[in-house]
Amino acid sequence: MTDAFSPEDVRDLIFMRQALDQARNAWALGEVPVGALVVRDGEVIATGFNQPIGNHDPTAHAEIMALRAAATILGNYRLPGCELYVTLEPCAMCSGAMLHARLSRVIYGAADPKTGACGSIVNLFEQNQLNHQTRLTSGVLAEECGDLLREFFAERRRQAQALRKMTPSTQ
Repeated sequence: MTDAFSPEDVRDLIFMRQALDQARNAWALGEVPVGALVVRDGEVIATGFNQPIGNHDPTAHAEIMALRAAATILGNYRLPGCELYVTLEPCAMCSGAMLHARLSRVIYGAADPKTGACGSIVNLFEQNQLNHQTRLTSGVLAEECGDLLREFFAERRRQAQALRKMTPSTQ
């Protein structure tokens, strides 16, 4: 009997768990829990988590934060040979940045049926006209990644309901 997981599969699980840790950092700050990391030669070189609310920056998605950090560390806006792991399917903005950075591969967890640009709404990575092709792997720890988001939004709804109960009616 052969092992069901390839070495790449095992590596993907390890790094996606680290991206989940980054997502929990976002949650701790009241941000939507999405985490990302950039890996080169099997080593994490940069991490990021959602910070658009705290930074007052609509571009401060987890992926962008990780890409910015990696580019600074490597001294280049192009990141060939790098892979980006993210807990949620990237949006169009983040996908465009990843393609522009010339990543070799993008790996994501949960699909995003509202803004996903890796197949849920559109797939920017399938555009053969682009001058760079990035390999895409989807669904790595999808259930865990999705559960984290569902728990976050359920907690938010509970907090909003509790606040409404505490606030006197104006009628």
